[in-house]
Amino acid sequence: MSGCRRLPGWGSVLAVVAHPDDESFGLGALLAGFAARGAAVSVLCFTRGEASTLRGVPGELATVRVAELEAAARALGIGDVTLLGYPDGRLDQIPVGELAGHIVAAAARTHAVGLVVFDPSGVTGHPDHRQATRAALHTAAGLGLPVLGWTLPADVAAALNTEYDTAFAGHPASGIDLSVPVDRTRQYAAVRCHPSQAVPGSVLWRRLDLLGDTEHARWLHGQTTNRDRRVPGQRQPLPRVPQGPGRPETNASGRPPDARPIVEDAEHLPWSGRELER
Repeated sequence: MSGCRRLPGWGSVLAVVAHPDDESFGLGALLAGFAARGAAVSVLCFTRGEASTLRGVPGELATVRVAELEAAARALGIGDVTLLGYPDGRLDQIPVGELAGHIVAAAARTHAVGLVVFDPSGVTGHPDHRQATRAALHTAAGLGLPVLGWTLPADVAAALNTEYDTAFAGHPASGIDLSVPVDRTRQYAAVRCHPSQAVPGSVLWRRLDLLGDTEHARWLHGQTTNRDRRVPGQRQPLPRVPQGPGRPETNASGRPPDARPIVEDAEHLPWSGRELER
């Protein structure tokens, strides 16, 4: 497989995801790789994952999965998590510009120089994944930020779909820009922090087995790609942080009250990414 075998040297990375566990099950190895290189890694998650049909532990998922996300962030070396309260399974009903407003605020607060997201296909086919990535790309067009999209090789997606009757989407080698060797130690630790979702027999385990020690990504914005084209990077008017009835209201910091920053400043916490590496 062609393409670069190194992560970009970003000093601050913002991952934009739809659900608690996306940061671990999907992006975990990449985010741990950024943290291991000394980057400040942050996550913006749009929903609390309350609509999942998996229930590996008792309790209300909207509460259980918040605690799981917090623990997984520790395991991956993530220093800042903003969790919003948009409805799980209905994220595609929220205007892209509204969602992008939260990404703008998070990127400004964390001084992000690059975004990491799911591929526009959603990888698993989930519409929430696709909408989160649309919002990230909308933000990137305004801020001029590069966007790296996690994806699967086409043969891995096809194998999963055959074995599990799923709807994974992948890309051929010619459509993949980065094939990065990864250490999955932290990712597996983070996955174990999501017992409500990481149930025995899940397709997750088979996917990780098929991928082995390599993760794959595509440049979605702002970089030269493996397809010999320049992804458009024209700046567009920035979306405003949403306000008004029926939507999260912002506070003085630019975050909605429901956007719970689980970690504000990793430098002052005993479980910061840097300390975990010691």
